Formats: sequence, structure tokens, C-alpha cells
Amino acid sequence: MKEHVEDKKTALMITALKLFTERGFHGTSTAQISKEAGVATGTLFNYFPTKEDLINSLYFEVKGELSRSMGKEIQAQSTFQDKLRKMWYNLIEWGLDNQNDFLFVGQFCSSPYITNYTREEVMKEYVFLHNLVKEGIANGDIRDYSEELTIAMFYQASRTVVNFILDSEPHDKNKVIEDGFQIIWEGLAKK
Repeated sequence: MKEHVEDKKTALMITALKLFTERGFHGTSTAQISKEAGVATGTLFNYFPTKEDLINSLYFEVKGELSRSMGKEIQAQSTFQDKLRKMWYNLIEWGLDNQNDFLFVGQFCSSPYITNYTREEVMKEYVFLHNLVKEGIANGDIRDYSEELTIAMFYQASRTVVNFILDSEPHDKNKVIEDGFQIIWEGLAKK
């Protein structure tokens, strides 16, 4: 029985993610989500009392998945630059492989519908990223810029690269990814 329940919740979240990225928050009703997910509207409200609760749950799940993807195999890298490059490639590949999730994060990262509590809980997933930036600054690998600004620039640049690849379908995707990393690295590296 629990598997069946989880399947409904999962179906609702997948459908909501798709509709929110296609139609936006205001353009998507809970009735549309329920109908497309094949679940009664009342069932949606059993899992998510409000549409805002649904969007916060989605944001938490997607950002958590993104964090786990970014952090894969980073500690296996020997230099700071290699760690940052690995994180960059992980982030770009995640964006290319999970386009709806990627669009959702981009659309809702500054949304007023995401609560401060959700933002704070999500940030706990990104401690490794802050620690990596601190490590790079402390070791003299990168310039002593604001951690928050460095992370924001890194993320926004990754969005640009993902969108560029999706829009232009370049012949050599890996070259575009590496070129994007080099642009970021040249701006951060302490010379």
C-alpha cells in the first residue's frame, strides 16, 4: 500500500514540475496537476495542503538532487582546480540530463513562493560547496572574493553553458563545457 501512495506523490511532483516549467506558477492550477497526474485533487491536498507547499517540496527535492550530483567524485580529485572542474562538469551534465529540473531551479530560485525555511534547509545540502570555495581561497588557488558571489557566478555561468548547448547543439559539447570552465577559472584563479 505504501508503494502505491508514494507513486501518487511522485506522480504529482513529476507532473507539477513539468507544468510549472511550462506554464509558470500562476498558469498551473492544482486541478491541472491532479488531472494530468491521474490523481484526485483531494489526494493532492493530502500530500500538499497548498500549492506553495507543493512548490517548496519540489524545490527542496530538486535542489537536493542537484547538490548530490554536483558533489559526485569531487574528493577523488587531486587539485583544487580539478575539484572545481569536476563539479562544473557534474553541474552541466545534470542540467543537460534533467532539463525540466534545471529550468525549475532557474525559474524558482528567487521566487517569493520558496519560503526562507526551505531555502535554509536546502543550503545545508551545499555546505561542501562553501567549504570548497573557502579551501580555494585559503590555499591561494582562487581570489578572495565573496563566497556567495563566487558560488552565484559559478551557477549562473553553468546556466549559460547549458542553455547555449541546448539552443545551439554544438558539434563538440565537451569543448563548450571546457571553454565555459576556463572562462570561470580565469576569472577566479589567483595569478
